[in-house]
Amino acid sequence: MRNTVIAAIAILTISLMASYASSDISDVERDARALELFLQDRQDYEKHCPFRTWEQPDISVYKETLASHLPEGCKE
Repeated sequence: MRNTVIAAIAILTISLMASYASSDISDVERDARALELFLQDRQDYEKHCPFRTWEQPDISVYKETLASHLPEGCKE
């Protein structure tokens, strides 16, 4: 259920963000994209590399960068 909700949020967010450059988006859109990246990083970490030590950055870091913060090798 939780993964389904995360996937739905991700799809919605990606579809909303597809036509915008990161510098041309509203605060709400930036927050939504940051949340999607934050949750995706958490899910990818648990799925692909739970054996590695990783401390997830605060959501504010994701809002600034709009990028994944997983260590190398933790994504497919």
